[in-house]
Amino acid sequence: MLEIDGLKKRYGDVVALDGCTFDVDPGRMLGFLGPNGAGKTTTMRSVFGLVSLDSGEVRWDGRPPDADTRRRFGYMPEQRGLYQKMRIRDQITYFGRLHGMSKPEAREAADRWLTDLGLAERLDEPLENLSHGNQQRVQLAAALVHHPDLLILDEPFSGLDPIGADTMAEVLRRRASEGATVVFSSHQLDVVEDLCEDVVIINQGKIVLAGNVEELKRRSPYRVLELDLTDEQFLQATAAPGVVASRFDGRHHILTVERGTDLRLLLSHLEQGDEVDHLVFTTPSLTDLFREAVS
Repeated sequence: MLEIDGLKKRYGDVVALDGCTFDVDPGRMLGFLGPNGAGKTTTMRSVFGLVSLDSGEVRWDGRPPDADTRRRFGYMPEQRGLYQKMRIRDQITYFGRLHGMSKPEAREAADRWLTDLGLAERLDEPLENLSHGNQQRVQLAAALVHHPDLLILDEPFSGLDPIGADTMAEVLRRRASEGATVVFSSHQLDVVEDLCEDVVIINQGKIVLAGNVEELKRRSPYRVLELDLTDEQFLQATAAPGVVASRFDGRHHILTVERGTDLRLLLSHLEQGDEVDHLVFTTPSLTDLFREAVS
């Protein structure tokens, strides 16, 4: 288990972390979310001893990780650390060697991961020949080559096309199913909602929401009503009892309503004029929860 316990860190007058606390169980995938500058990267770097904390502690299996323990961790930083002129097979092998693998083991693992990530035809090319998205795949291979127990990724889906994102998502699912602890940050909340059982949302260095995604959605005091309305109906709906927010997303009208709102009463405000088309009533999305938590 990864435990983040009361982390505090200041950079001059800037508070980066202010009592950040959460934990992640083995075999679980956690989405670590927050606005830019919220403290995500500082937290992730602290797991690897790359940040000198003011107070608090990182623990793995109940103990602060030492250098040998951290060799069993995998890290994919937001700022990439690959060698542009080096062939991708050679540098993934090199990273495997840094984690204590023999050269044959590291080379075999490099070929396996690069193949799984769709780069089998480009093993002997220098990194600079690859697109940004394919370089992203190589960076993930560098984090995975030694089969880590803990995998931490900072914005791993940035710049990936849909196929690349699907490939990376499948790799992360597989590692979690094999028992690894997976933590990743992303601004693509639909991807997080699809992949992660659990989320932690940080804002201004503090954890503002944490838990199982589906449970958090059920516990929300709001529900979301999606409809296709005329302009007149939309004005009527925004004044209906229980409606706390409204917007048009370019396709549908979205009403945020208090949980327990009487839908029959709400819809009765719209019965004058045309019938209501396309009605969906559901719990909030992860994006809705995020907006509420950090607002």
